[in-house]
Amino acid sequence: MSTAVLQILSPTGEIEKDLLPELSGDQLVELYRHMVRTRAIDTRMLALQRQGRIGFYGTCRGQEAATVGSGAAVDPTDWVFPALREGAVLLMRGFPMEKYMGQLVGCAIDPTHGRQMPCHFSSAEHYYVSLSSVIGTQISQTMGAAWGAKIKRDNKVVMGYMGDGATSSTDFHCALTFAAVHKLPAVFLCQNNQWAISVPFSKQTASDGIAVKAEAYGMPGVAVDGNDVLAVYRATREAVERARSGGGPTLIEAITYRQEGHSSSDDPTRYRDAEVHAAWMEKDPVRRYRNFLELEGLVTEEMDRAIENEAKDMVNAGIAAAEASPMPEVRTLFTDVYAEPTAALQEQWESVSRESSEGTAEGHFPL
Repeated sequence: MSTAVLQILSPTGEIEKDLLPELSGDQLVELYRHMVRTRAIDTRMLALQRQGRIGFYGTCRGQEAATVGSGAAVDPTDWVFPALREGAVLLMRGFPMEKYMGQLVGCAIDPTHGRQMPCHFSSAEHYYVSLSSVIGTQISQTMGAAWGAKIKRDNKVVMGYMGDGATSSTDFHCALTFAAVHKLPAVFLCQNNQWAISVPFSKQTASDGIAVKAEAYGMPGVAVDGNDVLAVYRATREAVERARSGGGPTLIEAITYRQEGHSSSDDPTRYRDAEVHAAWMEKDPVRRYRNFLELEGLVTEEMDRAIENEAKDMVNAGIAAAEASPMPEVRTLFTDVYAEPTAALQEQWESVSRESSEGTAEGHFPL
């Protein structure tokens, strides 16, 4: 059994007008701005990693439609539990670019003070929880946060992202079972980019896709063309509205393709077919959406150049601010560890403060 795949944009940019979501011209262009900016970030940060200026990076290239379309469909105060390639959602919520770049560099303007690997962004202010490098853990966390939202009746929906590899984890089974039984306000979105690092989707599951698995859990399953930003937006928005109204969770499978390696440490040419890769490159989501905007008269060639230049300037300014920032202060090794510092932590701080310019005359803990 298979699930029909929702598609609004054809590969050349023509649309199914009956399926077009209710978005203004400005909103349609804004989606494009986010996609272009996401690609600009990926291009620059992969280059910085190769130059040794950051230690690690996982690109979103090829998956911009799935990330931006779904991110635009949740409210700014709905919680997001990301996987590796959803950092654009945080920026869409107004997170400052210099802090975003600061997290990748691990400097003083990094809100996490260099404690996390690059790409592990988080901001409570923006309702965005750090990913875990342990596969699939965010799926159970999504369920737990949705359970909390239902208990508190705070009208929030919780969005949980995952890759196709995470659907083979125990967290996937446990979270979807519990969420469906208790009709929790959650949306589980799988970015099926065809690869779990080097494991192809054909070896990940014997089922015909991911969305079809939803039936066994007792929730709707939606398969969507993940390179079609409008289809992703529509499918996600409908799932969000269903969850907020008490209808329970939805599993969405965004069928897309990872154009780069799993991360900056990966060489995808060692395991994937060049012809298949070339065929997917013809389905590039940014190019497809730009064709649509041009056909609709919403973006001209001049506007396109301006959008691209604006994105590059924003990224370059963020990089400059991050690289000009000093390293995190020594005291950040001790703060935010416990609500009340333990005796052992106090002793460690006193030892460090004797050797550090940040120490106080009394050796008091840096609260």
